[in-house]
Amino acid sequence: MRKILVVGYSQTGQLTRITDSIVEPLLSNDNIEVDYHCIEPKNAFSFPWNFFNFFKIMPESVYMKPVPLVSYPPIHKQYDLIILSYQVWFLSPSLPVSSFLQSDDAKMLLNNTPVITVVGCRGMWLTAQEKIKALLVQANAKLIDNIVLTDECGAGFSFLATPLWMFTGKKKSLSWVPKAGVSDEDIINASRFGNAIVERLESIEPDLTQPIMKGLKAVKINEKLVFSEKIGHRSFKVWGKLLMLIGPQDSIRRKLGLCFYFTFLFILIVTVVPITALIIKLISSVFSKQIAKQKQYYAQPSGE
Repeated sequence: MRKILVVGYSQTGQLTRITDSIVEPLLSNDNIEVDYHCIEPKNAFSFPWNFFNFFKIMPESVYMKPVPLVSYPPIHKQYDLIILSYQVWFLSPSLPVSSFLQSDDAKMLLNNTPVITVVGCRGMWLTAQEKIKALLVQANAKLIDNIVLTDECGAGFSFLATPLWMFTGKKKSLSWVPKAGVSDEDIINASRFGNAIVERLESIEPDLTQPIMKGLKAVKINEKLVFSEKIGHRSFKVWGKLLMLIGPQDSIRRKLGLCFYFTFLFILIVTVVPITALIIKLISSVFSKQIAKQKQYYAQPSGE
């Protein structure tokens, strides 16, 4: 009997749907036992978000400051595979997930265990995955695959569609704005990843040290967003450190600091991001080899 643990945190419920689609083929197999653990922060993060409540956690998200959690999965079991699903907050893993991965219980659970990460996000996930990889290394876990599903409306429209979803709770709050979130079709088709896991586990000597999702288009790298992510993450780190120095999350001082930050962020989005995308488009032919190398790196271990 193969034992699989599915662990993650989904604030909107979308990531739960994605994970359920992946896991469905495993549940139909009598030789596979699936356990679930939903990471639950002691102080819940409400959805939809309040505007200030969303931005005030940016510093702690970027610097992955652990928050208290309610419970942890049982560590007395030895799992053959762990499926870890997470959202991206400010180009970093969501606070509940990064907090879980830094706990002693998680390190004991993940030790010497193959892990498949599952991401559901707007479009930028490279920096967050780099942080997840580092946390998995610290826990002595083996990342064998990464599955990423992104918003169907594309990077441009999602700058508006995703915030509207976060602050209203509606994927399509305005008739002229495309629907936010991962498409239903992509979620349903994610079951192919579960089929691949079942096929590997049913082999005579299943090798869970090598990628399972090769050739299944588990990830897609948008080279136009690579530099935008790097610029965005640097600014998050600078402002995050400054806001933490200004005052605690619920202080008036931090709220005042956030007002200045909102202005900076808006300017960054409407100027730096499109300019960077244009520059990348213009120089892509000159630096094609370097861009291809970067895409290959970020696509690992599953590949595009």
